[in-house]
Amino acid sequence: MGGFATACVAIVGVSIFWLMPEDERVIAPQAERVTHALDVQLPAEVQGSDTVVLPEPPLRASQSVVRTEPPVPPMVQMELPAQTQPVLVDVPEPPVPPAPSAPPAPRTERPDLQSSELEEVQVSGSRIVSGSAVANPVTAITAEEMRRMGIVNVADALSQLVPQNISTYEPTLAGPVGGAVPPPGADRGQAFIGNTIASLRGMDPTFGTRTLTLIDGRRQASLTSPLDVPPPANDRFTQFEINPVKRTVDEPESTFSADVDTASYSFVRRQLTNGVLPAPNTVRTEEMLNYFDYSWPAAESRAQPFKPTVTVSDSPWNKDRKLIHIGIKGYQMPDRQRPDVNLVLLLDVSGSMDAPDRLPLAKRSVALLLDSLKPTDTVGIVVYAGRAGEVLPPTPVRDRQTILRALESLQPGGSTAGAAGIQLAYEMAARNFRKGGVNRILLATDGDFNVGIRDVNQLQNYVQQQRENGVSLSVLGFGQGNYRDDMAQTLAQNGNGVAAYIDSISEARKVLVQQASAQLFTIARDVKLQVEFNPATVAEYRLVGYETRALNREDFNNDKVDAGDIGAGHTVTAIYEITPADAASRLIDQRRYGADQKPAAPRGNTSEYGYLKIRYKLPNGNESQLIEQPIAVRAGVPAAVRRDVQFATAVAGFAQLLQGGRHTGQLSYDDVYSQAEDALGRDADGDRAEFLQLVRRAQGTLRAR
Repeated sequence: MGGFATACVAIVGVSIFWLMPEDERVIAPQAERVTHALDVQLPAEVQGSDTVVLPEPPLRASQSVVRTEPPVPPMVQMELPAQTQPVLVDVPEPPVPPAPSAPPAPRTERPDLQSSELEEVQVSGSRIVSGSAVANPVTAITAEEMRRMGIVNVADALSQLVPQNISTYEPTLAGPVGGAVPPPGADRGQAFIGNTIASLRGMDPTFGTRTLTLIDGRRQASLTSPLDVPPPANDRFTQFEINPVKRTVDEPESTFSADVDTASYSFVRRQLTNGVLPAPNTVRTEEMLNYFDYSWPAAESRAQPFKPTVTVSDSPWNKDRKLIHIGIKGYQMPDRQRPDVNLVLLLDVSGSMDAPDRLPLAKRSVALLLDSLKPTDTVGIVVYAGRAGEVLPPTPVRDRQTILRALESLQPGGSTAGAAGIQLAYEMAARNFRKGGVNRILLATDGDFNVGIRDVNQLQNYVQQQRENGVSLSVLGFGQGNYRDDMAQTLAQNGNGVAAYIDSISEARKVLVQQASAQLFTIARDVKLQVEFNPATVAEYRLVGYETRALNREDFNNDKVDAGDIGAGHTVTAIYEITPADAASRLIDQRRYGADQKPAAPRGNTSEYGYLKIRYKLPNGNESQLIEQPIAVRAGVPAAVRRDVQFATAVAGFAQLLQGGRHTGQLSYDDVYSQAEDALGRDADGDRAEFLQLVRRAQGTLRAR
């Protein structure tokens, strides 16, 4: 019987081959055309196969096989019409083939098929069966096109080949490619199903339409949402106006709070990875800058926890202007100096956190932090949904399995009583308060508070009151679509904490393991910077970024005014663009009526662009201390920090381009890429190389519009 079956299969194969037109009779195993650049292996049962099989629904008599004439372009990308369920099926057993001399069988087409419904279909040994509405379930791309787009793996390729207005269910958050479809309540915009025949079988049609993606002939299946119009994104970010150019004679002082948050960079990265240009108000230049580590000289003592590095260089986007970089590197605390930690994990377990990139990722993320704590440090867990509750009392880290079991037991569901959770977390932190130690709440949420106190200002006032008791609050943001960045920023800024956005387990490891000391151990509070520019040498200036951190001039010397805190090893970078007084052009004309004020010439006037002052408080101090130094005209850029200055300049240029490029002249993404590529340096963690990919993604997304 086995021999008889083999003979039947051979007859069917020969029959299909001779039914095909002569120009399509090409025998080339699919697996042999796969590029080695793709970091994925085709399963053995798929290699060399020319069909992908789904068991349902069967081919109806009223349907016919639609095929297209060659040649086929190297990449086919079409939007699927609404309410469409294309199906890949086995080709029915063909009739007995005609004699070799007979002409090929004519192709059948539906008489009601309109040309506007189906433009082209890439056929690679599989038959596409049309249903009640025509769709194209095959998308093709070559390895060369992937390289041009900056794609380095198959998952990225799939995410870039779907319509840009459909959100993405990321495989890295749900496990390896080949995982199951999203669970109920998850984002069903798109799910990556994998590259095996088995993963194509048994898919619930209600989840969406199947799509077969061919990458150099290798099959990769994805699932596209059946929704005609995806739900609008309700992410909320604080609106701000880009800092304007100011005349030095009108306003010589510039004052702002230090900022070590990095949430904006992570959110922008996620948007670009999904093939979407981020909205301008999601791009905060200072958080893009401060995502990266720079080799600014670090302080040597906790008594003066940092010292500034000031450089002056030419602006790459305007030959008549210069850039002043101000870099701060926080004191790196040795392990033996680390104080005890009283940490309360406050986890949002409401229904809005029911997605793989939310609560499951949050649990995995905070579990990583245990490796950065001492055995005698304590961790407590508070959760909130429709109401708040204690899951785990403060427990020593040496009892690691108890903490992990408590985390694993958490399940999402219900509304979001965030304020009640915050109140309960502060109560737990107060009960276990460690004098002279670190007392911190770490909130993991999408920020979607909808029960209890929901007003940002009310929560801000409550958190401000609580920080005076010595308990700080940091925020880890998760998810997209209803992410409340405005809430996360308000809570972290007023809670003397840090706001970060976690879009992957890799980002969690960076924030909670590699930067654990910076997140937990504060070395300076209420850090403020003020620059007084010299009207004799500086005609105009503008601060690049820090729009949401601006302070009034009088706030600088007022110790009652809150400002940013800096943790051990944190870096803070700020950039001013200035127009020297002797520059050929200016952005602001001199006044026609009334002469501009002629400043008195102080000592050293022509040798200084300005004067930098930094105020800060030690962790347990109430009175601020002052660091100050002049900004020399001939400061230049020392060789030790030249690459860092160049890379930071590229990041600032990139952020401004994403915001619309109001002040960057003819700067292009190619310019940014070249600047950053030349300044990669050692790049041990690969963050700078990843930045290059984001630049290319932004450029490609813009061109695709």
